[in-house]
Amino acid sequence: MSSKPKTTELSGKNDGFWHNVFKHHAYLVLALPAVLILFFFNYVPMAGLVLAFKSYDYTKGIWLSPWNGIDNFKFLLQSKNDFIRITRNTLLYYVVFTALGQFLNVVLAIAIDQFAFKRLGKTMQTVMIIPVFVSYAAVQFIVMAYISSGTGIINNLLGGSIPFYRSPEYWPYILTIVKMWNGVGYGSVLYMSVLAGIDTSLYEAASIDGASKWQQIRHVTLPSLIPMITVMLLLSVGGIMHSDTGLFYQVTRNTGILYETTQVIDSYVLNAIMKNSNFGFTAATTFFQSIVGLLLMLLANGIVKKIAPEDSLF
Repeated sequence: MSSKPKTTELSGKNDGFWHNVFKHHAYLVLALPAVLILFFFNYVPMAGLVLAFKSYDYTKGIWLSPWNGIDNFKFLLQSKNDFIRITRNTLLYYVVFTALGQFLNVVLAIAIDQFAFKRLGKTMQTVMIIPVFVSYAAVQFIVMAYISSGTGIINNLLGGSIPFYRSPEYWPYILTIVKMWNGVGYGSVLYMSVLAGIDTSLYEAASIDGASKWQQIRHVTLPSLIPMITVMLLLSVGGIMHSDTGLFYQVTRNTGILYETTQVIDSYVLNAIMKNSNFGFTAATTFFQSIVGLLLMLLANGIVKKIAPEDSLF
């Protein structure tokens, strides 16, 4: 007698699933192009990770090239000083870009949301999004126009001749400014969508209770943004070992004397490809980056799940 209800229950669940699939088939068809793009551009290329454990031979191709175990990973770790330098730069730039970027994204979103002239605020938002569409190939010339030793705007204003392209100590600040200029306007859009969904009655109730604008922001706006901030931070942790190659390779013009403060793992790999086309080494490096990013994301999500389960990714 006990087996019949279970069979009926399972059958009902299966019927419900396929019924929902048929009922929402139009949405599934609409999602199909995005799923196919994700599959072919994100999952199929993962087969190339086998190169991390092979000595790639052009004449034999990926699958017939001989295996070499973890030699590619050893090659990455053998250059100890270079490995420490590029890993340090990658992590430090990630921390600075993420912390400062999130802060400026939130500040900008709140500032535009609280702006009295709404039409002007929307115009400002549109203008601030434009930099994200400017290629770093063009940005390098904009940066050069400012910091060039002979004709740069900064040197002309200061009446000096600071050799920025021969001075590594200036570049952490230059790259941070360029990164914030490029991404903050676009990054604030997500937070503005959250602000648009906040119940206005909360602000009205706070105003009736005598709360000032700053108090409303502190006790109503910021708590509403915390879930989105948490999700964005968790998603960014997965790319902790990855950097914007265009920023570090093109904006710096790949100047060797600046490597001490500007070379990160991705630009190091790109240089390696340009010099010797060692695709096994490249695959090993990207595999290393992905594994570290995955482990850190799982760790960060586990910590958030312990503290605030409703804000975790899974």
